[in-house]
Amino acid sequence: MRFPIPHDPPVTFKARLHDARTATAIGRWLGLAVVVCFVTGVLSHYLQHPPHWLADRLPPRPYWGYHLTQGLHVACGTAAVPLLLAKLWAVYPRLFAWPPVRSVRHALERASVAVLVAAGVFELFSGLLNTFQWYPWPFSFVPVHFALSWLLLGSLLLHLAVKWPQIHAHWTRRSPGTLALPEADGPDRRALLTAVAAGVGAVTLTTVGQSVTALARFDLFAPRDPAVGPQGLPVNRTASAAKVTEASVRDWRLTVTGPRPYTLTLDELRAMPQYEVTLPLACVEGWSKSARWSGVRVRDLLDRAGGGPGARARVVSLEAAGAYRVMEMGREYAQDPLTLLALRLNGEVLSLDHGYPARIIAPNRPGVLQTKWVGRLEVA
Repeated sequence: MRFPIPHDPPVTFKARLHDARTATAIGRWLGLAVVVCFVTGVLSHYLQHPPHWLADRLPPRPYWGYHLTQGLHVACGTAAVPLLLAKLWAVYPRLFAWPPVRSVRHALERASVAVLVAAGVFELFSGLLNTFQWYPWPFSFVPVHFALSWLLLGSLLLHLAVKWPQIHAHWTRRSPGTLALPEADGPDRRALLTAVAAGVGAVTLTTVGQSVTALARFDLFAPRDPAVGPQGLPVNRTASAAKVTEASVRDWRLTVTGPRPYTLTLDELRAMPQYEVTLPLACVEGWSKSARWSGVRVRDLLDRAGGGPGARARVVSLEAAGAYRVMEMGREYAQDPLTLLALRLNGEVLSLDHGYPARIIAPNRPGVLQTKWVGRLEVA
């Protein structure tokens, strides 16, 4: 006697919640996060690498501007990671639909989805690795990340244009296009969206404290604790990494070039009028911390060299090498009274890791441009 051999049912990708309604609901959140990331990322890029025509027009105020925009950039990018994973989960059955191409419009849709997914995954995860300063790739992160952000935005707009009829049909709860969906899916969908929102909230809450002081006690998983570091402030690039030693700054002098060039010893700098400002040190990785800085106004140093009220500045560090060893400072920054050649931090002489004997501190400026170990200041 032969007994029938049981067979497992064929595997299918048809399951509840893998539908347009769920994808649209998650996509609204993800789209908002991507747009915020794009806008704040473009601002960050042009503050770091301004084209010539923009360099003298960048505003130094509000002084907390970069602290806010870069904090938003990293927070929204981190929050977008679980949103992207949830969105891919909701739509992945369609990635295996057969036939793969049914029409010209469908081919355009598939191409836009492929580019959108690839660019989105790369942008978010490479940005996340950047917050940890880990670069497991052979190319320069900044220009590639910036270029792909435009590709991501373009593919997102193309995807929205192609899918707009379906998105519009499922945008609101009472849209006519949702009547055909099973009513039983409603509670499950709400539970899924609640879980996604809770996950996004948890990821954001436990990382955003690196830039939002009020939430610092919840900062469990961010790569930096803004309260940890020499003189109460974190350090990205140490003196050792920059090959600056106590011996190399022992006989330090500041050289200021211009129509009337001159040099100053550290004691002579300290004898000049000193100003104190409270400014945040805000880094591209997302962390920031306000501190009290004191030193000499950069515009006073430029004026003494014959720079005049419209002078720009070029700052050269003592470090042996590095992408930001030489820093260009536009007119608005160079002439702002909050821009200092700082000698003290929180009432103490700068530590070597914080740029002793002198460093730049300016408002609304990325941390990589707050040049440490300044050796030369040039009137531009």
